[in-house]
Amino acid sequence: MKDYFRLLSFAKPIEKFAIPYVIATLLYILFNTLNLALLAPLLDTLFNSHAALASANTVTEDKSWWDVMAKFRELTNYYIQNYGAQGALKFVCLVIVASVFLSNIFKYFSARIMEDLRVHTLLNLRKKVFNNVMNLHLGYFNSSRKGDIISKVSSDVQVVQFTVTNTLQVVFKEPVTLIVYVVLLFSISVKLTFFSLLVIPLSGLIIAKIVKRLRQQATLAHETFANMLGYLDEALSGIKIVKAFNATEYVKNRFHQENVTYSNLNRKMARRQQLASPVSEFLGVMMVAGIVYFGGSLVLTGESSLTSSEFIAYIAVFSQVTRPAKALSDAFSAIHTGLAAGKRVLDLIDIEPEIIDKPNAIQIKAFQDNITFKGISFAYGERQVLNGINIKIPKGKTIALVGPSGGGKSTLMDLIPRFIEPQEGDVFIDGINIKDVNTDSLRSQMGFVNQESILFNDTIFNNIAFAKPNANPEEVIRAAKIANAHDFILETESGYDTFIGDRGIRLSGGQKQRLCIARAILGNPPIMLLDEATSALDAESEKLVQDALYKLMENRTSLIIAHRLSTIQNADFILVLDRGKVVEQGSHNELMKNEGLYRRLIDMQTFEE
Repeated sequence: MKDYFRLLSFAKPIEKFAIPYVIATLLYILFNTLNLALLAPLLDTLFNSHAALASANTVTEDKSWWDVMAKFRELTNYYIQNYGAQGALKFVCLVIVASVFLSNIFKYFSARIMEDLRVHTLLNLRKKVFNNVMNLHLGYFNSSRKGDIISKVSSDVQVVQFTVTNTLQVVFKEPVTLIVYVVLLFSISVKLTFFSLLVIPLSGLIIAKIVKRLRQQATLAHETFANMLGYLDEALSGIKIVKAFNATEYVKNRFHQENVTYSNLNRKMARRQQLASPVSEFLGVMMVAGIVYFGGSLVLTGESSLTSSEFIAYIAVFSQVTRPAKALSDAFSAIHTGLAAGKRVLDLIDIEPEIIDKPNAIQIKAFQDNITFKGISFAYGERQVLNGINIKIPKGKTIALVGPSGGGKSTLMDLIPRFIEPQEGDVFIDGINIKDVNTDSLRSQMGFVNQESILFNDTIFNNIAFAKPNANPEEVIRAAKIANAHDFILETESGYDTFIGDRGIRLSGGQKQRLCIARAILGNPPIMLLDEATSALDAESEKLVQDALYKLMENRTSLIIAHRLSTIQNADFILVLDRGKVVEQGSHNELMKNEGLYRRLIDMQTFEE
């Protein structure tokens, strides 16, 4: 129930929808019931108008306030007496038409309000889930399957909306409809209704048994669907590798196996859900048959004041009782399925970001002096990556990080924008601990160019202006020129308005990297973080990108990770990391004279991250 009430909170302000829904539903139930209540007077008018006229001329005994049928009969008899059977028939038919029209009008309004509530709930829930995902630390995404996250944000949230909205039906609409029908049945025949109420619970118990395992199966189905999305994402992202290694059949089989599991679970769930309808219908027919036999006996033997027209009306009303009962069972089935999806969504919402700003965190307006690492240690599980690092990066200098793969270079760089936090030690910018700094203001002082050119399926202009959406065309063009990208952009189909496809697939590696550099230049940050910006490029592209990087690093503080000599030999200072420690430091010429690790790496030219 705790999960349910949390999901219900996303429908707030629920009273905005619940109150008009209740009013529209009550009016729908009123007029819909009136249609059935008019059945007996209609039959009397058609087949027993002479008896009705005679009863209209006699004084009838007082009826109780809830004797609905008696009230309508008296009204019909009045019309028969004053306007004849034909006039009474016209009156009853007009009332039925008006009642059906009004009941359907209010049914439409109640359904429309319900749909508005669904959309409102879905909007709030999906916004909350996505916002929370975007606020999570990078480490979470390194340890989670992308397909599982996509499944929760898309399909699971879609299922949850029906859980919340079906509640109004379970709590209000169907129970009220049942109560109104039962009151109408009592007004026709108390004895027959008491007999009917003895057999109704049987249907509910059987249907409840059928849907009992739906929630467990729904949870498994959602998890399996998430796995399928994960396989799909991996297959599409790595399609070149899949084909290069002739692994198409393997990928197909892996997806197919998960697809079969998901299909089987859905089949089992559908069978249980679909079984509820025929079972409830069969049980309803059995109940109606029992009531026909029992009520017919009362009419034939004269043991009850029940007339034949009232008995037919009673059967018609009772046949409608199974509809809200069936709707209740369907709603409970949907709620079980929705709660399973809701639990997965709430689990994602409940994940707290490990890196959050302190209250009243300091806003950094500019970078003035230096970046300092003091006693930095960091480990991924049991593997120690950094161990007691002490470094100072002065403003305006270019610092290169080199070393064997796994030495801790990228981890050290990720500490500066606070993508991760050290387990020991602190990082300072201008003497201020970055844990005390507002994260957005900290990152606004930095530009990033990574080994992987991360671009979006948008225009070239929007990709360059990604970090500065209000940039004007002159600023974007200037950044592109500095990044040696302007000329190739003009050669594209629509210039700066050219769409580059998913992850920039329509561009070459060098072109993508130059757009990333232009994006970093546009923000004009004082600190640049460059992680293997040229390692994946051919010689010609590397030269163009390298020229762009030199322009990018002018008059800026730069921290670069690179394996190629052409990138690092002009650095002001080089730090050589191995097994989490700084083993050498100095300029290129100084380190080459030491005959140490740096010299061996340069000689091999096989530096890897």
